[in-house]
Amino acid sequence: MKKTLRILGIRGVPAAHGGFETFAEHLSRYLVANGWRVVVYCQVDGVGGIVTDVWEGVERVSIPVSQSGPRGTIVFDWHATAHAARHQDLCLTLGYNTAIFCARLRLAGVRNLINMDGVEWKREKWSAPAKLWFWLNDWAGCLIGNHLVADHPEIKRHLTTRVDAKKITTVPYGARDILAAPVELIHNFQLTPREYFTVIARPEPENSLLEIVRGFSLRRRGKVLVVLGNYDPANTYHRRVLDAASPEVRFLGAIYDNEVVGSLRFYSRAYVHGHQVGGTNPSLVEAMGAGNAVIAHDNKYNRWVAGESALYFRDADSIARLFDEASSLDGSQAVRAMAEGSKRRFAENFTWDKVLREYEELLLQYA
Repeated sequence: MKKTLRILGIRGVPAAHGGFETFAEHLSRYLVANGWRVVVYCQVDGVGGIVTDVWEGVERVSIPVSQSGPRGTIVFDWHATAHAARHQDLCLTLGYNTAIFCARLRLAGVRNLINMDGVEWKREKWSAPAKLWFWLNDWAGCLIGNHLVADHPEIKRHLTTRVDAKKITTVPYGARDILAAPVELIHNFQLTPREYFTVIARPEPENSLLEIVRGFSLRRRGKVLVVLGNYDPANTYHRRVLDAASPEVRFLGAIYDNEVVGSLRFYSRAYVHGHQVGGTNPSLVEAMGAGNAVIAHDNKYNRWVAGESALYFRDADSIARLFDEASSLDGSQAVRAMAEGSKRRFAENFTWDKVLREYEELLLQYA
């Protein structure tokens, strides 16, 4: 009989909603190629019964949900967990936002590994009730899951305040290695290779967008800062970021075409990463896979991922000085050395081959 894995906690495959979906797509294909049966639960809009189909050798269980937003996700997770509890297959739950539902799996004797993601309840953007919900589910995931996956050593350190370290395995996020990219895709935005910096992040205070844009805009640089993400002038924080921008800052909106984003990364002079919380951030790993020099917010999460070859900032003034260095002609050689360091660290730790192999080795212990 084939080894079977059921994947819960995401919107579905193929990926369309973010890092966990992208990971699930890669893991599903990898396991199917290695002889596994993989079942992925998918959330779809609407009403009606559960529909099953096969995509790229992966079985999909599509559950229609009429509610939208977080409420719809909670309803979907409840039904997906109930469906998985009727089988005795190994489960992998990606994220702990509704980990309390995993009690159904535990009571049914179903083995369930949980990727505990970041420390969601510490994020500033959430209201007090939301933070309480995430905090409770953080504890629930730790206690209910048969085994936990941390994507960063600091996340594992956090989880060891709840459970024994033997119950936790650290496996980071992965990304593809970009060795070439179509240059005409950046020409469509009137950009010149190595003459711009990139920022790809949700416009939230904890991602340092205001500090990055302010620091870049303090003086004329002869370079462009390319910012990807949805900015709504009606949002107070978004408005502050937009108002702080000099004419050399370009807001391109949200771009979901992987080939376009890959080209923007590949030809960038450096990638700027302002995330202050979380574990191994997919956007940072993807930038390293594209061979980007990295300028990152100075914290324990980013320092472990980007390593010693990156430059680190704390505020608008400190990143302004780093932009000075990286924009200068003399800084070009230093930027190339940073890029080479990113590529080495990526190859050692964050390739999909390495990450997926480590996941399969862990899953085999429970299959």
